[in-house]
Amino acid sequence: MFRVEFGKTFRRIRTYVLGGLLAAVSVLPVVVFATASHPGGGPPFFEFLRRSGLFAPLAAMVLIQPFILPLGAGLLAGESIAGEASGGTLRYLLVRPVGRGRLVGAKYGAVMALLGLAVLWVMVVGLLAGVIAFGLHPVPTLSGTELGVGAATLRVLVTGVYVLASVAGLAAIGMFLSTLTDSAPVATVAIVAIVILSQILDGLSSLHAIHPFLLTHDWLAFADLFRSPVAWDRITHGVVVFALYTVAFITAALARFRHKDIVS
Repeated sequence: MFRVEFGKTFRRIRTYVLGGLLAAVSVLPVVVFATASHPGGGPPFFEFLRRSGLFAPLAAMVLIQPFILPLGAGLLAGESIAGEASGGTLRYLLVRPVGRGRLVGAKYGAVMALLGLAVLWVMVVGLLAGVIAFGLHPVPTLSGTELGVGAATLRVLVTGVYVLASVAGLAAIGMFLSTLTDSAPVATVAIVAIVILSQILDGLSSLHAIHPFLLTHDWLAFADLFRSPVAWDRITHGVVVFALYTVAFITAALARFRHKDIVS
């Protein structure tokens, strides 16, 4: 079942459109800094981009994390159940000897696998573009020290894992919303709206008490991997919050879907 769900995505044109968009975003910082005579401003990863091509995938992560990756998660998770219902195929899936819990698990696994491929694609394209433009050199940290190429590469890989974990909770929310409606666009829009609202709330200093509990609060905490020593507090807190959201909403999705009347 997982293979079927995973394979269906590669038969859709929008998958390749999104892949092209992600590739374009991955090389954008490299092109800007390689062609600008006096580039400046932006996050530290952008400031250091000319120092080493290893910063290119990190700069790409900063660009896709606030909206593009959540949009992908919304499209994939939002239509996971609702898309089958609106297409009239959901009840036929359940006619086969497939439990509802197994179906939700396979759908969620396929969504996360595809998001993992998207993150990997962005990092590989960004790295290739960065190395071609700026070479492969030791990486300065945000603390002023320097990391060798091997140590920096390992931290870049950990960054990819962290970014994937950060959207796991959002994908779980999408699965839950997808069980509440038969309209995939409605579920997708709701997911994007949740992300935007969370980021707005996170920017309001008067609501600082709720910031640690917002899904998006620690999305960019992977920057702390590039301090010396690594500042683990925000990273650890982020992983715990992501896990709590994931478990809570996958459980809710399972509970809702097991009692859902399938009429389409």
